[in-house]
Amino acid sequence: MQEIKAWLKHEKTLELSDLLRENFLCYVGEGDVPNPIHAYLSSNYHDLRNLSKDHPNLIAKARDRWYVPDPNREGDLEKIHLKALMKEFEEYQATRGKLKVVRTEALRAGFKQCWQEGNYTAIVDLARRLPSAIIEEDPALLMYYDNALLRTEG
Repeated sequence: MQEIKAWLKHEKTLELSDLLRENFLCYVGEGDVPNPIHAYLSSNYHDLRNLSKDHPNLIAKARDRWYVPDPNREGDLEKIHLKALMKEFEEYQATRGKLKVVRTEALRAGFKQCWQEGNYTAIVDLARRLPSAIIEEDPALLMYYDNALLRTEG
């Protein structure tokens, strides 16, 4: 992404490990082996075929493997992603001074939650610590900021 200049200057670059954590799930060895891992291990390891999902050998081989979440449980994946964005937004709030490198997606998620909670001052306070170009170039952030500014001044 950096080579093709797709990142804006103020955007925080993402590590592949962060993307992996945000978009996939890791089986840590608790409970039954998830279907995607079970299917993979059963088809690629002859000694693991026809074992139940709670068999100790299967669990041992499946531990620390990443898998794509079940599309029928997309809500779970969205919750994981939102949780990570909100954690990042809270880090922005906890720091003092100007913020130069931020993730716009995290700002959108945080501003949205602050708006839903009626915490307009948090939106205004954080927006004032950002370079003005970040707010002005993103319509969602600008909308939250302008409306929060009107609510706090009125």
